[in-house]
Amino acid sequence: MHLRSKGDLGPATAVALSVASFEWLAEREARVGRRMFSRVMGLVSSDMAIDLGTANTIVFVPGKGIVLEEPSVVAIANRDGAREVIAIGREAKLMLGRTPSHIEAIQPMRDGVIADFVAAEEMIKHFVRRVRRRTLASPRIMICVPASATPVERRAVHEAAIAAGGRRVYLIEEPVAAAIGAGLPVSEPRGSMIVDIGGGTTDIAIMSFGGVLYSRSIRTAGRTMDEAIVNYVRYNHRILIGATIAEAIKKESGTAITKANGSPVAIHIRGRDMQRGLPAEITLRSHDIANALSLPIQQIVGGIQQAMAEVPPELAADVCESGIYLTGGGALLDRIDVRLFEETGVRFKIADDPLRCVVRGTGIALENLDTMGDFLIKP
Repeated sequence: MHLRSKGDLGPATAVALSVASFEWLAEREARVGRRMFSRVMGLVSSDMAIDLGTANTIVFVPGKGIVLEEPSVVAIANRDGAREVIAIGREAKLMLGRTPSHIEAIQPMRDGVIADFVAAEEMIKHFVRRVRRRTLASPRIMICVPASATPVERRAVHEAAIAAGGRRVYLIEEPVAAAIGAGLPVSEPRGSMIVDIGGGTTDIAIMSFGGVLYSRSIRTAGRTMDEAIVNYVRYNHRILIGATIAEAIKKESGTAITKANGSPVAIHIRGRDMQRGLPAEITLRSHDIANALSLPIQQIVGGIQQAMAEVPPELAADVCESGIYLTGGGALLDRIDVRLFEETGVRFKIADDPLRCVVRGTGIALENLDTMGDFLIKP
């Protein structure tokens, strides 16, 4: 085959090729320039990924890893009609249920989305200032949101991050970030399923070939489990305990299913007797906690079953073969994988360090915007 040189071509064709070559080179140089600019800006600014959770906020900085992990709690004092933030994070959490009338300790996130915009904005600003060093540029920020967050809820998160000083703000769905952080093969042509049990929502997603084929949030998660323990103690023992105590019980002695041959563990609980109004103490066993958590776990099972029923059978077969990955703080509940297997017949695998999978995945997506841009969502 004979290849013609540019001199063999007609004048019009040669000019067209020259223009096309110039445009291609110009676009290539522009892409290289934008990439270099982004890298330079990354060196002079502290880009960060934020898992803005109902219970905890975790911040990941590329090149450094996780640099901050604090409770999502803000303490606000009402002084002469003006609200003033006096504590954020761990200090504020210690005030829950212990403040005088003019101070309230609140959790600005509810069910994974912003419930109190002003408090959430102040909390994000505080955490960003703590992480960000003295730099020439504002940081790029990527924040995860629940899969079922509405456009209004997404915009609220986006605007809060912009107000906190973000140069550019990106959003990614929590289950997608969890799958990336857990190391699932989301780019391969096979189905991968993730269940992220957070503080306010349980997010479920099925991914394949670099795309999200199914995603959904159910408003049953860690906080719902805390409330279930509070209600169980109230109705069965007439003792009133707070959500903070219930959370501690769940973390220290909670179980999704009672061990058949396990030795009973005594759980001592202090609260207020609802009849006498005096302090009281009772003793529970592990089977009591399993019974208390039965309803919220069953609601999570229902969400998983619905997801499996709505995807093509080929994807369901992939999931049955590879198993379902569990992330989030709820994955740390003792024997949760066994209980879910008994209910669904599908194997469950608890990811490494499940509590931080979401923020790690968000950080990986931030570091690889060129290849993972399809996973981002619009505010």
